[in-house]
Amino acid sequence: MPRGRYSLHDPHDHAALGEEHFHCAPGPSGWRYVAQRTAPSGDHAGSVDLTLDELGRPIRVELHAASWQVRGAALDGVTWVRTDPSGQHATEGNVRAHSFTGASPAFLVAVSRLLRLEPGAPATRVRLVAFTDPVLAPRTLDQSWALLDRTVHTTETGQLAVDEYQVSELDTGERHAIHIAGDVVLAAPGIELEELESPPSSFAA
Repeated sequence: MPRGRYSLHDPHDHAALGEEHFHCAPGPSGWRYVAQRTAPSGDHAGSVDLTLDELGRPIRVELHAASWQVRGAALDGVTWVRTDPSGQHATEGNVRAHSFTGASPAFLVAVSRLLRLEPGAPATRVRLVAFTDPVLAPRTLDQSWALLDRTVHTTETGQLAVDEYQVSELDTGERHAIHIAGDVVLAAPGIELEELESPPSSFAA
């Protein structure tokens, strides 16, 4: 069960956004990721709880940030309920999209697991619903994912495959690289892996 800490920062001006303390593990029905987020001051800033099925679809997502809460799942595309800080009003949403995304590194692992790309294969287009900080506002976006390379490293615990993805934002044309090993993001825009207590878990084919 990988357990560790990511630091989060603005990918444009590199301002610190806080940290995400996480643990994750594959299971008989898929994969689960649980994390607590802290602000740069060290104060609690929210939480992430994401469960995927064996095909990489989000069967449960629960996000908390700035007193806002989102609960969602893959249902007729993706469906979610967003609750305001007072708890008196809730709004529902549904989009014909493939999955969710957001600031958490968990969503990058989730999309890579959903797409299951092979090195050198054509880029794949994916529609996602992003929940943007600080109030978890939903936004639908389209990305293109391509697996550029897979490098196998020999470690003390065995072979570790590192995948290098190129992700393109189709509305802006911006491209960036993401490096993932198993169920851990090694590096991505705005994300740095600072601590990892145990090796990444490998997914079954």
